[in-house]
Amino acid sequence: MTVFDTMVFSIFNHYKVKLKRKANTISILYISILQITILLFLGVFFSIFFQQMNVDTMDSSKAWLLFSIASIIIYFKNWIQYSGKKRRVLNAKSTRTKTRHYNVYLLWLLPIGIITISIILLKA
Repeated sequence: MTVFDTMVFSIFNHYKVKLKRKANTISILYISILQITILLFLGVFFSIFFQQMNVDTMDSSKAWLLFSIASIIIYFKNWIQYSGKKRRVLNAKSTRTKTRHYNVYLLWLLPIGIITISIILLKA
């Protein structure tokens, strides 16, 4: 299991107690937000890097369009991956073996921190 799988099941198991039917939707939304924010951070980092190296690759409107398309692809990839049979198999593996469960509140702070760092880098 990957780190993302472990994060998904940490969120899923936390919300499964309170919100039985919405737990899977929340976990898919969380992992999509996390991966999209990581993509945003990498895009900002490489944009600043290429700007300092005086490399003219693409303008900002095309970069934001590419980011939007990649975000939609990430969401649908996660929806397909964590909604069907694979999620049940991974969930069975995670309950059978000793997997690490992360603190849910720290997991929710992770995308917020990545967005904050991305905004700080973008302003600088």
